[in-house]
Amino acid sequence: MATQGQVITCKAAVAWEANKPLLIEEVQVAPPQAGEVRVKILFTALCHTDAYTWSGKDPEGLFPCILGHEAAGIVESVGEGVTEVQPGDHVIPCYQAECRECKFCKSGKTNLCGKVRAATGVGVMMNDRKSRFSVKGASIYHFMGTSTFSEYTVVHDVSVAKIDPKAPLEKVCLLGCGVPTGLGAVWNTAKVEAGSIVAVFGLGTVGLAVAEGAKTAGASRIIGIDIDSKKFEIAKNFGVTEFVNPKDHDKPIQQVIVDLTDGGVDYSFECIGNVSIMRAALECCHKGWGTSVIVGVAASGQEISTRPFQLVTGRVWKGTAFGGFKSRSQVPWLVEKYMKKEIKVDEYITHNLTLAEINEAFDLMHEGGCLRCVLKVHG
Repeated sequence: MATQGQVITCKAAVAWEANKPLLIEEVQVAPPQAGEVRVKILFTALCHTDAYTWSGKDPEGLFPCILGHEAAGIVESVGEGVTEVQPGDHVIPCYQAECRECKFCKSGKTNLCGKVRAATGVGVMMNDRKSRFSVKGASIYHFMGTSTFSEYTVVHDVSVAKIDPKAPLEKVCLLGCGVPTGLGAVWNTAKVEAGSIVAVFGLGTVGLAVAEGAKTAGASRIIGIDIDSKKFEIAKNFGVTEFVNPKDHDKPIQQVIVDLTDGGVDYSFECIGNVSIMRAALECCHKGWGTSVIVGVAASGQEISTRPFQLVTGRVWKGTAFGGFKSRSQVPWLVEKYMKKEIKVDEYITHNLTLAEINEAFDLMHEGGCLRCVLKVHG
């Protein structure tokens, strides 16, 4: 492409400071260095993690930055030594890297990868510990190694999954975060078996993806728990078989669920990021074998608690990141599953706007009627 090796000036939504509206700015995006890929972002969705960092509650949050981590686009150019993708490839940027060489990747026990974390955690690129973004000469931090609220972004080559060019980018952008997180929590982390009773706390995108994953796994009952009763009708379409609103009960929610299920559920999933709900999710699990998976991200400094006896008597407490999926290897597989209509994606998209309307999109997300809002990034 004509832009190869050149600085690209384009539009991006910049978060100059916490909790202040994002501003659409003319941003300079430097060419990719060794081991880097510059991507033309076509569609990006909003996720609560973006809002969490923007709110100022994220200890790793740095300003000014370009947020965004659930997206799809086309490779514009690649840096030296990049062999797995080339200009023109359709890709999904992945905040969870996969280098296939580090201790984590080689362990066979986790989807976490240590290769670029030291840089992505502080908003820069690994090569020179600098940003590829600037506005009028001032450096702008990267976010989660992706920064997709920009017409162009630069990512590490270990953080980009090459996908089927026939897949609609305005849909499969969702496979960069929320949907895989929910599906994988069920399939990879909990390994839910057929006939299981499952409880899902929080019926946003991730919670609904958990329900869908549980239905696919053959769960016999899928209990959705949310304080917004309007969510139940939608949740039924994703596999939720019964609905409990904690506001309708005087007893603690864990006791309500235990009473409903003859002693507790086989698996529970906390998809909110609230430490008191994490406790409830564990304590509604069946004695002897119940497993609870923490999917939601709690605010910094928060701690979880329960009586040790809950674990001594056989309950298991675990967590998951990106649903345990190995990003570069398995995101293309998820795209294939979507193309074969084996997993839902379109059904999570409730709104479509443009990058210029990003602040409105964040407002929609907080109103509760929005699952995923997809932004068209170019023109």
